Amino acid sequence: MPEVPVTVYSSFKVFHYPETIEALAAHRHVAPLHVRIKPTNVCNHGCYFCAYRRDDLSLGSSMEVRDRLPREKMREIVDDLIAMDVKAVTFSGGGEPLIYPFLGETLERLADAGIKIGILTNGTQLRGKLADTVARTTAWVRISIDGWDGPSYAQNRNVPEDSIAQVLANMAAFAQLGSACVLGASVIVDKGNAPHLAGLVGDLKRHGAAHAKISHCRDTLADATFDVVDHYHFETDEAPATRHPRCPMTRLLTVIGADGAVYTCQDKAYTEAGKIGSIKDRSFRDLWTSAETQAWLDDFDARTCAHHCVAAGKNALLNDFLDTDRAHTAFV
Repeated sequence: MPEVPVTVYSSFKVFHYPETIEALAAHRHVAPLHVRIKPTNVCNHGCYFCAYRRDDLSLGSSMEVRDRLPREKMREIVDDLIAMDVKAVTFSGGGEPLIYPFLGETLERLADAGIKIGILTNGTQLRGKLADTVARTTAWVRISIDGWDGPSYAQNRNVPEDSIAQVLANMAAFAQLGSACVLGASVIVDKGNAPHLAGLVGDLKRHGAAHAKISHCRDTLADATFDVVDHYHFETDEAPATRHPRCPMTRLLTVIGADGAVYTCQDKAYTEAGKIGSIKDRSFRDLWTSAETQAWLDDFDARTCAHHCVAAGKNALLNDFLDTDRAHTAFV
């Protein structure tokens, strides 16, 4: 059999957990497979495209930029994730996760328990002892980068012009550690960096990235006289009114914010519409396993999400599976 390369990106990952799929089919409440934690909303960059800090987007509408999870609450969350047999945790923003002061010890505890870890970061703090810990404990790290040189990077992120050189140096040094952690990059494409994309991706490759995930910044060319017909962004999404009302991914991947609230997904983080409940005065495990959370998720209707759905492709696959008449499954 010819050798086939494997991929770290796939909408079919959930099907490697058939017990969880069967629980969904039987309408049993299950622990999430994956939890995204936003440990802090503090950030050392000021990206113009940051969805959490743009006034024209509902995402982040209730976010307080100084919020961070207290150390004891993070320890409690880790205890709960281990007890609930959660399989993976991703640290992201909100803010910049690598400036969260208790991240190193949190990574160690999760890794010791066998929980897979990923990190989304701007890469500025990926150095020294913390970089060693990240390399030893995580499955992947993805660096957000968009400028192709010092001036463009500085303009996009409101940082000094030498910042991009430091991030690339951090990437190169991290790659030289030779760990099993997959180092990737995330590139937001807009009208400014589009002509420089090939050069930027080449730089990322030369500095140790194993892959680059390319996304676009919506409507940067749209104005009163010109519209952007966005077939790319909604390739796997549907208009909200025509979506399937069920959102299986709300039960499989949930978000814990730096404000101590639990949200349905990263698209609805720091919004009242996506807030399942608060864990400021109770544990995550208690909230998640409660009858009130099960009822909340049972009543959630994906057609009310009047925005892009990050889980659209995965939900389409899951709903197709869950809606299949079991009497006819032999007809493959």
